[in-house]
Amino acid sequence: MIKTEPTAIILFDGICLLCSSTVRFIMKNDSKNRFAFASLQSDAAKEILLQFPAKKNILESLILIEDGNLYESSAAVLRIGKKLGWKFKWIYLAHLIPFKLRERLYFWIARNRYRWFGKRASCYLPSEKEKSKFL
Repeated sequence: MIKTEPTAIILFDGICLLCSSTVRFIMKNDSKNRFAFASLQSDAAKEILLQFPAKKNILESLILIEDGNLYESSAAVLRIGKKLGWKFKWIYLAHLIPFKLRERLYFWIARNRYRWFGKRASCYLPSEKEKSKFL
């Protein structure tokens, strides 16, 4: 197993149970340590997002910051899946779905995520083992 420094940052809605479950899934399968994480509600995320002032509805989207570029919603999901390794490269096949349809599906899930999966009263807190992955 190769361990390197994280090269990408994933920003997520820290009170969303679907989002925090997705982060735990990514951490579990990030064997090359490519990702660091921050809740969108955190000061670290707010500071990072100052570099991208055009972004407004940030709580509606998973955000990936990589090589100075911001990817959000379905584009972020596809890039993350592609970087997780060979077992998850199939996720990237979703890029074959037309962008508008893919975004519509993404935001339909985003709008309903609290109702379907629930939310926390406060932001997700990483375990002691996970803390090194969070900004």
